[in-house]
Amino acid sequence: MTLDDLDRTILSHLRQNGRLTNVELAQRVGLTPAPCLRRVKRLESEGIIAGYRARIDPAAAGRGFEVMVSVEISINDRQTVEELEAAITAYDEVIEVHRLFGRPDYLIRVAVEDSATFETFLTTKLMALRAVARVDSHMIMKKLKTSD
Repeated sequence: MTLDDLDRTILSHLRQNGRLTNVELAQRVGLTPAPCLRRVKRLESEGIIAGYRARIDPAAAGRGFEVMVSVEISINDRQTVEELEAAITAYDEVIEVHRLFGRPDYLIRVAVEDSATFETFLTTKLMALRAVARVDSHMIMKKLKTSD
């Protein structure tokens, strides 16, 4: 599907505030409610809008200590990789995971309460996975831009 300027404007407003009513959204993009709703429904049905969610303040939720963790693995057979990815994505502390081309193999965003909690996660969960060969941790100093 090709997006036109109006579709992009709708997406921009919904990205900023997914709780806009259809009437509010229609006013902001210069449409009447019915055609605005048809466009939103089309964007949803075509998978461009994948869903709506609440943005949680990590610090207020007790998860203000964020770390980017790069992981290299030493075992690359399909079953081991699938088991590793299933384990990593199941951890509550992990809020984002990317498998990369080249090194490192994975970039993982972890959100926990504090450094002691992160150390426990790292040593008892992530480093305990048999395929993990190397882990480098980078504490986030400041978020400048995020899609969350």
